[in-house]
Amino acid sequence: MSKKLRVGVIGTGYVAKNNYLPVLAQTEDIEFVGVMAKNYENAVRAARSFGAQQAVDSIEKLVDLGLDCAFVLTPKQVHAEQVTFLLNHGVDTFCEKPMATTLRDCGKIAELSEKTGRKLMIGFNRRYAPVVTAAKEAWNGGMPDVIIAQKNRPQTEYHATLENAVHMIDLMRYYCGEAKGVKALSKYQDRDYETFTTAQIEFESGSSGLLIADRSAGQWEESIEMHGGNKTVLIHMPESLTVVDNQQRHTTELTPLAMGWAKSEDKLGFSYAIRHFFDCIRNGTMPLTNPQDAYKTHELLNRVLLSAGLPGME
Repeated sequence: MSKKLRVGVIGTGYVAKNNYLPVLAQTEDIEFVGVMAKNYENAVRAARSFGAQQAVDSIEKLVDLGLDCAFVLTPKQVHAEQVTFLLNHGVDTFCEKPMATTLRDCGKIAELSEKTGRKLMIGFNRRYAPVVTAAKEAWNGGMPDVIIAQKNRPQTEYHATLENAVHMIDLMRYYCGEAKGVKALSKYQDRDYETFTTAQIEFESGSSGLLIADRSAGQWEESIEMHGGNKTVLIHMPESLTVVDNQQRHTTELTPLAMGWAKSEDKLGFSYAIRHFFDCIRNGTMPLTNPQDAYKTHELLNRVLLSAGLPGME
């Protein structure tokens, strides 16, 4: 058996506690050596709950534990600073999306990953969700003519489209390739707290996309609808995939396949993204959601924001 990877985690918030720490606690081929939070008591509680060997209150102390890799699960405003520190100290890094709040910082840490030779993977977990990968396979290497991607939630927040739409932008690229034209519209009284954003995106492949990101919905809803070649593929996150052709309509739901035990970290792709990161480190391969590819998602999102009259990622 190969040497266990020594893993550290920065951040103990909602995403960390619900989607990452439970998976790491059950991963047998790693050594969970430390968890860091600015509030030391939060780090202590997380370490006790999820089996980390030590709790620390600084990134310097975390790196001093002798890490092979680390997970940056902190607010987006500190991603660039923390990722830069880890890469410069020889630590392969998994960073939650977005990789940074500006395109300049996104580009700088992407370049630093290449310069240092360290792995950097961006946490676009939706790409690793079973319904998303199955939908990709359904196109057999082709692309849809039309894609409609929606992520709607109740209540707005600061720069809601940046928070809300980045996964959908990434999946539209995943299915249709690179964009060449963007026309967007947003509604707001305050440009920092928009109510909705919609965008029509023309892709170099010839595909056409419609993005809908509303922040006045009744509940969280996330779906993708694709059509082309006399085929329709429908994703209702995180549970259901429907493929329709001129002979049949076939729907797969994940929970029954898991005998009722399908968990959100599996259905939303977190556990598969984590495994992919570890496999890339062990095998010396490039992550699917590497920083160079992730930069293109952030750049397309910036074009949507600017076209909609919203603050961009400058």
